[in-house]
Amino acid sequence: MAGGVGSRFWPMSTSEFPKQFIDVLGVGKSLLQLTKERFGDICRPENVWVVTNKNYAGIVKEQLPDVPESNILCEPCRRNTAPCIAYVSWKIKSKDPKANIVVSPSDHIVTDTAEFSRIIKSCLNFTRETDSIVTLGIKPTRPETGYGYIQADLSSSSLRNKEIFRVDSFREKPDIDTAKQYIQKKNYFWNAGIFLWNISTITNAFRIYQPSMSKAFESLMPVYGTDKEQEAIDSLYPECENISVDYAIMEKAEEIFVCPADFGWSDLGTWGSLMEHTKKDLYGNSCIGNDINLFETHNCMVHTTEEKKVVIQGLDGYIVVEKDDTLLICKLSEEQRIKQFSGSEK
Repeated sequence: MAGGVGSRFWPMSTSEFPKQFIDVLGVGKSLLQLTKERFGDICRPENVWVVTNKNYAGIVKEQLPDVPESNILCEPCRRNTAPCIAYVSWKIKSKDPKANIVVSPSDHIVTDTAEFSRIIKSCLNFTRETDSIVTLGIKPTRPETGYGYIQADLSSSSLRNKEIFRVDSFREKPDIDTAKQYIQKKNYFWNAGIFLWNISTITNAFRIYQPSMSKAFESLMPVYGTDKEQEAIDSLYPECENISVDYAIMEKAEEIFVCPADFGWSDLGTWGSLMEHTKKDLYGNSCIGNDINLFETHNCMVHTTEEKKVVIQGLDGYIVVEKDDTLLICKLSEEQRIKQFSGSEK
């Protein structure tokens, strides 16, 4: 899923070039490219599908040249994750009615890719053999209020897979006191928005819980893969309900399981979260760039990759980011006000 317009990494990301397409980590690859790369030993490029906004199709083609152009599906407008997943599910069904599917956001990071691959393969074996939906639950490391949570029944695991448990409930983003309670109970996990199922399971779930959406995408089976597909999608998509797959399917379906996982996951929602997942010097500074020189500086996130010499003295707890003709210097504690500072949101 690569259709988001998030600009939370301003000034690096904008609505014209959102975060999934930028090299946030300073490794020479965008988050989209890193996402595709960690599926390298799970599925072949011809089995990779990208759903994105029409405006970003060219960027996707440029960044993922080995993914067939016909596998890049273009949304005419934003309608959240349920229509996105419905579209690609029926599209894949038209080509392979027995497909086994992983749905993943394109703008997250995973630091332990070997463990990620192991978990995904294990869960795919489970969904291949059952009519179950599996979601990955990330073992929390702190009482985080920015993520939704999954409450699992850890009293007994699935007979087919000892790492997979039934979901008791999905919980919205909590306040800090509730988040602290979740951490103490040990059976609450962060919702990473990564789902696994086989094609018949997910299309049947849409038929039961979202019948109008199901009927709409099912009706396009004769035009998938033809020159009439995009026109039909452009007409149908704006009529779809703007709803997440969590509300549309996950919170209603019965055969829902969670696989608790720990592979260094983050949705990188803020510069602060990026700082948590990058190496720091002895003074708590995280630096991404080629020529950064810090003096009497502590607990700062510095991202300057455009080959200019950067000298910083006397800062504590700041973000310093340069992109093109824009330089951001902001307190980490004030990050949520960046759009206000930039004038990009009024």
